[in-house]
Amino acid sequence: MSESESGRRCCSPSRAETARHVTTPVPSALPAGTQADNMVRIPGGEFLMGAEDGWAVPGDGEDPVHPVRLAPFRIDRCAVSNAEFQDFTDATGHVTDAERFGWSFVFAGLLPLDFPATGAVADAPWWRQVHGACWRHPEGPQSDVGDRAQHPVVHVSWNDAMAYAAWAGKRLPTEAEWEYAARGGLEQHVFPWGDELEPAGEHRMNVWQGSFPLHNTGADGWYGTAPVTTYPANGYGLHNMCGNVWEWCADWYSPTYYRSSPKDDPRGPSLGVQRVIRGGSYLCHASYCRRYRVAARSSSTPDSSTGNQGFRCARDDTAAATR
Repeated sequence: MSESESGRRCCSPSRAETARHVTTPVPSALPAGTQADNMVRIPGGEFLMGAEDGWAVPGDGEDPVHPVRLAPFRIDRCAVSNAEFQDFTDATGHVTDAERFGWSFVFAGLLPLDFPATGAVADAPWWRQVHGACWRHPEGPQSDVGDRAQHPVVHVSWNDAMAYAAWAGKRLPTEAEWEYAARGGLEQHVFPWGDELEPAGEHRMNVWQGSFPLHNTGADGWYGTAPVTTYPANGYGLHNMCGNVWEWCADWYSPTYYRSSPKDDPRGPSLGVQRVIRGGSYLCHASYCRRYRVAARSSSTPDSSTGNQGFRCARDDTAAATR
């Protein structure tokens, strides 16, 4: 199995990928935080999308670097929080895919030490099939989001994210919009703030430190998710565009799309099997998954959900459209 295939399973397994029974737990505690919930206007313009440097993951289709021109749009300052998703479900009665299926994927290190053996992804046994895991119960029935109202909602599928966006009068960002926004006005840098992972020793995102998957030093202050405004915003005022949770985009995924994508407002292939996810998560580590970068790409099936997968919404800039 290639690094790209292995890393993609590690980052976000699809619903069909369960196998043997394992137990490899590590306990965790997740405190609460605060959130800014407004949208940011991103000016239209042209940028260089993709990456061909030493950070790029072979096979993911980050290359070739190519010019893209976008119309102005608006995007959420932060990922959608548990509190916001609660408002949605209270108003609509929406049942998520994880709730319908009766289970979702949970990182083993977040489970109690005495958690019973469950199905796991064969090539990534730290991903556990946990019955009863959903956005309300992120680590299974014994857990809740009572102290995590301002953490990003997780265990939401692409279908769930689309339903929320429609209810909110928004949409999911295209992959190109997401990358343009994540770059924060910088051109061809690795991270939203530049090229150094930890400039001057400062943590700028929530990713794994230590030896994955058994030992996380927690040097950045977090083991699982962090509140949606934990780290400084990028040049456009957007928080946590890398690390913390993967974010769904509107596009179908293809590793060859950049070879023929249009320059103006690309919207992904017309057909596909998996949808694009962007940004990496609290489980990303350079030893197996270098996808906590603005150019990195991964994907998952539209009905899949995991404990490190969330989203933020976008909206057309109506003011620009009426001028």
